[in-house]
Amino acid sequence: MTTTAQDQSQKIRNVLVPAEERPAPSGAVSASLTYGWRALLKIKHIPEQLFDVTVFPIMMTVMFTYIFGGAIAGSVDGYVQWLIPGIFVQTMIMITMYTGITLNRDISKGVFDRFRSLPTWRPAQLVGALLGDQVRYILAGTIILLVGFVMGFRPEGGLTGVLMAFVLLLLFSFSLSWIWTVISLLVRTEQAAMGISMFIMMPLTFASNIFVDPETMPSWLQGAVEVNPVSVVVTAIRELMAGMGDFGSVTLVLVYCAVLVGVFGPVSMYFYNRKS
Repeated sequence: MTTTAQDQSQKIRNVLVPAEERPAPSGAVSASLTYGWRALLKIKHIPEQLFDVTVFPIMMTVMFTYIFGGAIAGSVDGYVQWLIPGIFVQTMIMITMYTGITLNRDISKGVFDRFRSLPTWRPAQLVGALLGDQVRYILAGTIILLVGFVMGFRPEGGLTGVLMAFVLLLLFSFSLSWIWTVISLLVRTEQAAMGISMFIMMPLTFASNIFVDPETMPSWLQGAVEVNPVSVVVTAIRELMAGMGDFGSVTLVLVYCAVLVGVFGPVSMYFYNRKS
């Protein structure tokens, strides 16, 4: 080997970091938070993404209150106490569908192909995207509650009940997002992801106790409504906001959350690792 070649080889060795001094790979938490921060930066550069969590909640709350209030409860004032917790749940879980749509868009552009080549905890790329969307959910939920307060909603559970309901709904929204993650990994376009998500979500939200008491429904429908996961969540949220939180209702929601994450989380990773 010539002197010049030896000098170049030595320079390369000096530049490269010795194996024993290489930085340790990021852990699961730090990697997930990093990808979550990336999701927030996307909102900063494309602020119109916030349309669904700002205008949509206001539209849903005002429209359903004044359209159904008089017909169902006889007055808007009487209906708003029943509707706000329900519309709070409906709007939040419907917004979760956009998580899958955004994820599908990133995957189709090849962004996640780069992520999978990095030496990080593999699920962090999906978990981080879902964690970043929690900020959007918080914004949407806050807007709904503020609009509800303006319209006369007064939860008897006070601030504590509202905060507990908010945290429980955020947890359920995060868990539900894993379903849309699976769908986004299975279909090729975001339009297909949106269509399938709406096909699943519409029966769950409208065949529930969000708008009316199930006791007013036909007997054959009541059974389906009562076991509907959305109805279970709405019941728990209403009880917490009314200051009558029931341990059984909250526990059932937590069981639903565990099942959603336990089933659709691994399925998401299975398809994600095999996504070409």
